Amino acid sequence: MCYAIPGKVEQINEKTVIVDYFGEKRKAYNELAQISVGDYIYAQGGFVVTKVSATEAQSTLSVWKEIFFELQETDLKLSRLQLTDEDADKKLLGILDKASQSKELKEEELLYLLELKNKKGLELFFKTANFLRQKYHKNSCCVHGIIEISNCCRQGCLYCGISHHNKKLQRYRMSKDEILGAAGEAVEVYGFKSLVLQSGEDAGYSVEELADIIKEIKVKFPALIFISFGEIGIDGLEKLYQAGARGLLMRFETSNPGLYQKIHPGMNLENRLNHLRRAYDMGYLILTGSLIGLPGQSKKDLLNDIFLAKELHAEMFSFGPFIPHPHTPFSELKPGKIEDIIKVLALARIIDNTNAKILVTTALETLSREAAKDGLLAGANSLMLNVTPLEFRKFYSIYPNRAHQSEGISAQIESTVSLLRSLGRAPTDLEVA
Repeated sequence: MCYAIPGKVEQINEKTVIVDYFGEKRKAYNELAQISVGDYIYAQGGFVVTKVSATEAQSTLSVWKEIFFELQETDLKLSRLQLTDEDADKKLLGILDKASQSKELKEEELLYLLELKNKKGLELFFKTANFLRQKYHKNSCCVHGIIEISNCCRQGCLYCGISHHNKKLQRYRMSKDEILGAAGEAVEVYGFKSLVLQSGEDAGYSVEELADIIKEIKVKFPALIFISFGEIGIDGLEKLYQAGARGLLMRFETSNPGLYQKIHPGMNLENRLNHLRRAYDMGYLILTGSLIGLPGQSKKDLLNDIFLAKELHAEMFSFGPFIPHPHTPFSELKPGKIEDIIKVLALARIIDNTNAKILVTTALETLSREAAKDGLLAGANSLMLNVTPLEFRKFYSIYPNRAHQSEGISAQIESTVSLLRSLGRAPTDLEVA
């Protein structure tokens, strides 16, 4: 099963192409040398990834055509919104009515939504976010694969299981051939069109070595490549962009500088934000966000986190729970609450309804088996599957008992496809034209 549907190029305007998907028009940026009107292409993250033969495309489309419109109908049913409940809080109904019309909410109204505890009120809140997701993004859901190439890290973040605090962790560093093998399997065997290469900071590779790996993946296995190696420096970002990386996954983790210092001794929030800003200026797609449930974090902090992600031009918001590892200084602290994470996902959709994709993180799935479904029904429209070889995956222990830690790629795909179909979602990942 491919994690993007092939589309037919209808128009070419310099570097921008208009792509047809069963009558829906979408936009993508093209960096390939030879693309003509009438060609079939795969795209991810708004980038054309590769051209595909008409025979192969039509074979895939013939399978999807049977269910594409059925999926749209299911999604529409699940995203319908009624804000006329006489038993509901009148103040809440007024706020959600404004939100459903994409009117800007005041800070006090946004904080009111974050403070909600009533079950009926929360249902209406989440339904409003899902309504906005469908209104602006239709039923598309992007599915990325992630390869954790090394768990080596020089940083001392007080909660993270791959920080230098964890002396019990067996460290690993995949070789170039092992990375290429994992990428090839994900793209050629399982049909992924987008891959995240992730490691701890200072994973043991030079920037030149990473650039060489990215170049070879791009040549052998057409895919959109995201990097997640921590703060590698502005020059490092430049070199990896030139090598073919087009996305940067880097959470700022909190918008509160004082709180950032407490959980990241010796690190500086502004330096991290500078990496994200400069990466955007270079042309990177930005995937960023924060941790929810940090000690001392306020609701105002969470609201500021969402606005900061929007200010950073996030292509995708990544908000997940704080989960301290038992072999770190924060081992005795409790993880973030599931309800709070879903609230933040929904509020992020309300605040940036037209642009951002919103990720359901593996960390959230670790807290709840229903998290992926709940997140997708609260405005999220992105998932990430772990395609790291099983022999290494168990050692990427950023928090304990990770979801999908021992689950093969086929099993993850099967459950993801089943979930997406039950919700009426289709794996297209382009901006509506």
